[in-house]
Amino acid sequence: MADVTNTKVAADAADVAHAEGEMDAADAAEAGQGSGGRRRAPGPGARHARVRRTLRVALRPGPWKRGLVLAASALLLGLVMLLHARITDRGGIGSLVETFLPWFGLLVPVLLAGALWRRSASAVVALVLPVAAWLSLFGGLLVDKSRTGGDLTLATHNVGADNPDPAGTARDLAASGADVLALEEITAQAKPVYEKELAKAYPHHTVRGTVGLWSRLPLSDTRAVDIEQDVGPRADTKPVAEVAPDGRALRATVATHQGPLAVYVAHLGSVRVHSGGFTTGGRDRNARALGAAVAAEPNQRVVLLGDLNGTVDDRALDGITSRLRSAQDAAGDGFGFTWPREFPMARIDHVLVRGVTPVSAWVLPATGSDHRPVAAGVSW
Repeated sequence: MADVTNTKVAADAADVAHAEGEMDAADAAEAGQGSGGRRRAPGPGARHARVRRTLRVALRPGPWKRGLVLAASALLLGLVMLLHARITDRGGIGSLVETFLPWFGLLVPVLLAGALWRRSASAVVALVLPVAAWLSLFGGLLVDKSRTGGDLTLATHNVGADNPDPAGTARDLAASGADVLALEEITAQAKPVYEKELAKAYPHHTVRGTVGLWSRLPLSDTRAVDIEQDVGPRADTKPVAEVAPDGRALRATVATHQGPLAVYVAHLGSVRVHSGGFTTGGRDRNARALGAAVAAEPNQRVVLLGDLNGTVDDRALDGITSRLRSAQDAAGDGFGFTWPREFPMARIDHVLVRGVTPVSAWVLPATGSDHRPVAAGVSW
């Protein structure tokens, strides 16, 4: 044991001597050599340089002090996702954030790359918050929850006022196998085309304004639903008889083998993105009116099909989503984004239900519209 200790002490002494020798050599190099190899004493400049090097090493920030801006950014990102409902909706900012909330997760790998480049332990640890927040909000959508079976297949599609091929769109939708099909943004010119192309597959249908419902099963009690579309200064100047109750929402009863099913079709007002956020006044007013109509619906089995111009995370739809649940969230695979067609970034087309059980939900292939159609299977 003593021999081992002596050996270790000797090795440590050798290491110290070696280090001191290297420092002396460095000092000699900084001080320079005299003629004939005679060593000169280091001058003031060399000593100052050595002090500066020592201070730089001593004051160099450690891994917990580096990347504090990145750490703060990660914490802010996590708080935005956790507290999105408390963000002001002035100028529609809150709705804008909530519409594209899933995409905030893409900032995590960007911040992680910055943290690794800066070798910042604090930034890496701070990223735990946004990762946990994103998973709590959207982690469930990463799992395929769809099942086989279902008593009824529902589909909805904003067919697009500028659709260059309504006939082709109608044929594609008929081939989807949906039992009940809702269409939104039907123009006066395209209406006869849809009625002709869908007549064979769907013997029952109703159209109110720009929305329509086609069904393989009988329809009854069809009527327009007033979602306060025709309001405001222009409507106030019209005679009461000329103010339309609505041309963008309807309700019908579908006679299924399991009993009556109340089906609503709606196309809420459009929103506009600008530098200050969203312009959402019309959409929000429509959503409140539609939510009130659904709340007053006596049938316990209710389906809402349509383009709501908002996601289920958008606070403006709380009056609807608090009473109906999303088939995509309950039985879909992934986010099910529907708009825009070329690169979908948000799910604003929905199948929402009450009193029936979603067993599957999916996005149908693109058509000539700027939206993608969606479908869901439900059971009793």
